[in-house]
Amino acid sequence: MCNKQRKESKELLILKALDKRMLLKEKDKRHFLHLKKGYDGEKRFDEVTESLLNDCYILNDLLLPANGTVIQLDAVIITSEQIYLFEIKNYEGNYYYEKDRFYTIHHKEIANPLNQLRRSETILRQLLLGLGWNNPISSAVVFINPEFTLYQAPITLPFIFPTQINRHFAKIKTTSRTLTERHRLLAEKLISLHIEDSPFIQLPNYEYSQLKKGMICKKCSGFSLTVDGKLAICQQCGIEESVEEAIIRSVTEFTLLFPERKITTKGMEEWCSHPISYKRIKRILEKYYRYVPSNRWSYFE
Repeated sequence: MCNKQRKESKELLILKALDKRMLLKEKDKRHFLHLKKGYDGEKRFDEVTESLLNDCYILNDLLLPANGTVIQLDAVIITSEQIYLFEIKNYEGNYYYEKDRFYTIHHKEIANPLNQLRRSETILRQLLLGLGWNNPISSAVVFINPEFTLYQAPITLPFIFPTQINRHFAKIKTTSRTLTERHRLLAEKLISLHIEDSPFIQLPNYEYSQLKKGMICKKCSGFSLTVDGKLAICQQCGIEESVEEAIIRSVTEFTLLFPERKITTKGMEEWCSHPISYKRIKRILEKYYRYVPSNRWSYFE
């Protein structure tokens, strides 16, 4: 199937790495947790669609150019009959709706997700018309968190509540027919238009010297890994992995945080900050990266 899988954004990955290695300011921590909660909700949505739908193309987390800017579409599902657009919200707790405005139960107004949905639908429709596609679009806001309640919402609004999600997608499944070559070409075109890196990334300033060095446990994110032969063992949670895997994860994190820096054996020895021999680190780097000799400092890429 011509689907686009969802993955963590570069912004979320960088913030996740920084949160382990430095003390984020309060506003940066809030932003990180907001992104993480949103991604967790989107993954929960993906589990539903993957289990309930077939004979469709599921395009998750599309960033598409539109009128000099970029729009983010949480999920676009192409079926034989129509195109579905979903805005996914992982809100938790009690909210109420009043005069086209969205409020927490404590009377704090928040952005109405319908505004984003309507804008996204308008731009998507214009884009599809430009591609020669005039099939109807059905759009809705999906509240994915089972602990969410919204009071006073008119039943005419395109909201899908937690108790309605399974029935909604089961209905789509029963009405969808076999896809054609034209559907496949549309899905491929939308994927080809996808922009990998969002222009709206919000990251704190950070420097190499600020960050805590060391290999991080892949399960508990602690810095308590000890090396025993070929194994790296977390003294905090007990999980084991190969030293090779732990080093490569650390190198991958380093390149994410500092894409402009060269990968050198000496540099990775300092970054991993473990009693692992220089020769062993070099041997692992040679296995996974291409060695680039240089007159000054040789490096890997």
